[in-house]
Amino acid sequence: MWRLSNEEFADLMRQYQRLIYTVCYQFVHDPHTAEDLTQDTFLSAYSYIDRCDPNYYKQWLVRVATNKCKDHLKSAWVRRVQAQEDDQLPEPRGAPPGEARSPEEAIILRDETEQLRQMIRTLREPYGSVATMYLLEHKTVPVIARALGRPEKTVQNQIFRAKVILRRQIEERRQS
Repeated sequence: MWRLSNEEFADLMRQYQRLIYTVCYQFVHDPHTAEDLTQDTFLSAYSYIDRCDPNYYKQWLVRVATNKCKDHLKSAWVRRVQAQEDDQLPEPRGAPPGEARSPEEAIILRDETEQLRQMIRTLREPYGSVATMYLLEHKTVPVIARALGRPEKTVQNQIFRAKVILRRQIEERRQS
């Protein structure tokens, strides 16, 4: 058994403080948490330092720090769900949106939405039925494939092509 005086342990802390902090920071990526874990490492080390050969203090301290970090990362405290900031919360239902639209803007948006729906409904087949089911009825690809008796990959390709056609039509309308 090896015994260290308080001064010798304080010297050991000063000697390896940066190394242990770096090890902890590499695990947690947060400077404050890394400082806490560094402190915990030295507190644990102080209790059991007499069990370690002085030739292996560095390796032993790094191992203690690594284990402290792993324990910290596994803890329920770290895995807790982060609450969203106020600006990230969705608007409550029935409340006016953050940027209130004027009545004119609301009418224009409604008209543009209806025009887009009409463009989707008038797409030539095989794109029209697939686009209607996917974009307007919000059905999934497997459901559409079963309903139309087509392979899923075919339905995916038809959705992609329908979007390309719609994009082209929208751009043409904007230019005219």
